[in-house]
Amino acid sequence: MNLIVEIGNTALKAAWTEDKTLGKTFRYQGERKMEFIASVTGREKAGVMVVSCVYELSAAEQERLRKECHRLVILDPAHPLTASRYGFPSYLSYDRAAALLAAQYLFRGKACTVFDFGTTLTVDYIDADGRYEGGNISLGCRTRFKALNRYARALPLLDTPGDILPLGDSLETSIGSGIVSGIIFEIQSYMDRKPDNVVLFTGGDAIYFVKKMKNSIFVVCNLVLIGLALITDEYVREKDS
Repeated sequence: MNLIVEIGNTALKAAWTEDKTLGKTFRYQGERKMEFIASVTGREKAGVMVVSCVYELSAAEQERLRKECHRLVILDPAHPLTASRYGFPSYLSYDRAAALLAAQYLFRGKACTVFDFGTTLTVDYIDADGRYEGGNISLGCRTRFKALNRYARALPLLDTPGDILPLGDSLETSIGSGIVSGIIFEIQSYMDRKPDNVVLFTGGDAIYFVKKMKNSIFVVCNLVLIGLALITDEYVREKDS
């Protein structure tokens, strides 16, 4: 069995894989990431471990990971391998590249618009041939609440509201409705640019926002992990051929 790991801005996700298929998945949010990965491989070393990370892994972290597998593949800013190999621009982060690779695989022959709702909100477009057409990055939902509280100190830090009003009738509902409605308007505008595209939502807030949209939308919570599984499978096949 192989192990794929996605280390994001907020959380770590991992999954055992066999060929292109995801097995048991894990999620961790904390500071002891290397210890958590070691606990996942506690009974059995991974054959191949592919680690995608938004930051550059230290030498000590890399050495710790090598003890947990037979072969280690690192995808971080210091190891530019995957994006350009699959026809994506080099500036694209590995989680975005993996999500688009998964979209190509799941919806082969169809143009796609991919939204990832996490610490950031990203939107990316690929055409029917899988070619990357560009994308944007803005603040994620929780990040917007935190930023409003930090830079407008008279305003409280709120949780994401379950329901929103068309127009707020209190300070709290004005903030909640303003932020969530703003993201909904943003999403709708991006979808309107390519109305015939298949639309995919992924990331922590994907289900929250899909419930507030009227469009036909696919939610694929493990889209990045699926992409990493495809990368892992191709790596194994090349090394073993």
